[in-house]
Amino acid sequence: MHRIGYVLTEGFQVLALATQSVFEFANIVVGETFYAVENYSAAGGEVRASLGLLVSTRALADNSEADTWIFTGVIQPLARQTPAAELAFARKVSPQARRIAAICTGSFVLAEAGLLSGRRATTHWAHARDMQKLYPEILVEDDRIYVIDGPVWTSAGMTAGLDLALAMVEKDLGADIARSVAHKLVMYQRRSGGQSQHSELLDLAPKSDRIQSALEYARKNLNQALTVEDLAKSAHLSPRQFSRVFTAETGQSPAKAIEGLRLEAARLMIEQSRHPLEVVAHETGFRDRRHLREAFIRGFGIPPQAVRREVRERA
Repeated sequence: MHRIGYVLTEGFQVLALATQSVFEFANIVVGETFYAVENYSAAGGEVRASLGLLVSTRALADNSEADTWIFTGVIQPLARQTPAAELAFARKVSPQARRIAAICTGSFVLAEAGLLSGRRATTHWAHARDMQKLYPEILVEDDRIYVIDGPVWTSAGMTAGLDLALAMVEKDLGADIARSVAHKLVMYQRRSGGQSQHSELLDLAPKSDRIQSALEYARKNLNQALTVEDLAKSAHLSPRQFSRVFTAETGQSPAKAIEGLRLEAARLMIEQSRHPLEVVAHETGFRDRRHLREAFIRGFGIPPQAVRREVRERA
């Protein structure tokens, strides 16, 4: 049995508790209680979440044991007064536990306890700059869903905690179990740690189902030409009407939006695979390697080779 201890602080962000469902459904998939989850706090008793929900917790003590400790975040980490007992406990259990993790701004607790010094880590993008400024000895990767550095795991904000928990399940029980858990939780996709916190689809934020369907069609067919006529057909609109509605809803032309989707997919493919750039260009709809490079510099300010080099150095 693998024991997981969640450490809650007054005002913790309630979405952190949603990650416990990942471990719950892992137990269901394997047909036994592989994970045992308990909630803790410095003093024990009821702890109030940011939305007002009261959660019963056990007090952190010298005999508190878990294989994985997960520290949760708050909405305003710079205003947080982390209990001294919580910091002392984190320092004590860090060398003993199999893993020590933080969800969202829970990374600030690990940073304050000195557990991230000299390590790579991430947190919610809105607070990453503050973390880097306060703790310059940490290599803060502000554009990652989650980061694993040895036994220390940190995630970006909110829903990225689900990806972190699912990655733990994959590490413990294998990829097939993790896929089954994701399917049962109706997770849109399993995101890797290297995936950017930035989402091109989210930025576009179309309002109508028709434009959303067209973008989803585009995302699934990036290796195709994807003309306005193709997109309009998937949205059941005329090309002229589609272009007008698309621009009104997203603030971008269809061509610019599709290039953004292609760039996002290409960057992810470069970060997570060893495919030659010619293959990356073909799979994401660029004419050739040169076209990919031009679009990369235009979109990110750096060539694709620089991204691949950065990934290798980080590895």
